[in-house]
Amino acid sequence: MPQDDEQGWITESNNNPEQQDNVTSLADRIGGLSTEKAEQADQGEKAEQGDQPQQPQQPKQELEVSVTLADQQADPNSPLYSASTFEELGLHENLLKGIYAMKFQKPSKIQERALPLLLQNPPRNMIAQSQSGTGKTAAFALAILSRINYDSSNPQAVVLSPSRELARQTMSVIQQMGQFTNVKTAFAIKDAIPKGSKVDAQVIVATPGALVDAVRKGQINAKEVKVFVLDEADNMLDQHSMGDQSIKAKNLITSKPQILLFSATFPDIVRNFAAKFAPAANEIRLKQEELSVEGIKQFYMDCDNLEHKFKVLVELYELMTVGQSIIFVHRRDTADEIAHRMTAEGHTVVSLHGKQESSERDLTIDSFRDGKTKVLITTNVIARGIDISQVNMVINYDMPKTASGKPDSETYLHRIGRTGRFGRKGLAVNFIHDKESWKVMNSIEETLKKEIIKVDTSDFDAMEAIMKKELKD
Repeated sequence: MPQDDEQGWITESNNNPEQQDNVTSLADRIGGLSTEKAEQADQGEKAEQGDQPQQPQQPKQELEVSVTLADQQADPNSPLYSASTFEELGLHENLLKGIYAMKFQKPSKIQERALPLLLQNPPRNMIAQSQSGTGKTAAFALAILSRINYDSSNPQAVVLSPSRELARQTMSVIQQMGQFTNVKTAFAIKDAIPKGSKVDAQVIVATPGALVDAVRKGQINAKEVKVFVLDEADNMLDQHSMGDQSIKAKNLITSKPQILLFSATFPDIVRNFAAKFAPAANEIRLKQEELSVEGIKQFYMDCDNLEHKFKVLVELYELMTVGQSIIFVHRRDTADEIAHRMTAEGHTVVSLHGKQESSERDLTIDSFRDGKTKVLITTNVIARGIDISQVNMVINYDMPKTASGKPDSETYLHRIGRTGRFGRKGLAVNFIHDKESWKVMNSIEETLKKEIIKVDTSDFDAMEAIMKKELKD
């Protein structure tokens, strides 16, 4: 489904808690081209294993990861292409400190295989398919912070995101991971700063239209970019969505950067284009059945009509506020209408979509992220990549469809992936009220090979009991 593209300007921030010497760019011993060790940081002690902050205990996930190397003569199962600890990667001490400050204990399954490939010499492109909540943002953030030259303030890494909300979240990860370095970062999203300013930052997080606009106006110098990342790449390369703008952005980068494509889903037609966009790439994939997060219970409510659909939604409000919930709708006006009607009935909800002012969108998502609001009604603008751990219920008030009206299993997977983050439990509830929505759900069920269980809407007490049980189990 088409996303709201962003046009606009740039804002800068300097991450500089401790000054560091020039960071060696990558895990040299993996690439085999250099044996020079990273210089020790001027300040701070080496983070020892016993000093690592402990991550919350999460259900163990065994994911089957498939690696295809661009170098067909190389063995993907070689120890060179796997790392069970962050120390094995030969990272600068200040990056290790940032990793442990974020409470990462060891690489996730996808990071274990991706990081050695991301950091190898010479740099190789990568196409990585990983389900939501497996640490892909941290993986490319670490690659960026390992590659850039901290002595130069020219832009050296660009991350493209499909929405300002995801761009802001990605920036937060980069800044946290780089908190013990002197990395300078900047946004290229709508309404950040007035016209006319130039970017003096090594890392830029952007939306496609805003980046193209800023480069063309001379606000961003794209001649020294070393790493170019497309997050939620299936959407960014979709010709019905942001494909044209992403291609324009790539063509404006006159250097030959390492291109990294990350997404939870890659439909075949997009995967073929991705291979051309990032040629000679190493590939990491999860099996298709692994992509449907096992910790998420999926249900559907068989509603009589649109009004009954709204009534059932209102009945679910108490359950929605046990943790936090996201309600996905197809249209912006639907989001506002439902928010207005539920507010009129005394319920506290907020809406978020691309037609709102930038400042309003930022305040809304920040309030939801901080837990000040419990129920968010939105379009697909935050269907992808947004990580809010307290979300334990996702409601598809409108089932997802492509721009041409076909069932959209990829967007469905992204939507329900807003819950069940990092292996936690979550609920996905689908509202079905006519033949069309039934057809969409059946198609998605068949594609993902995961049963969606019916919940009787004629008995609200029984419906609530089922939902409560699943939230507690």
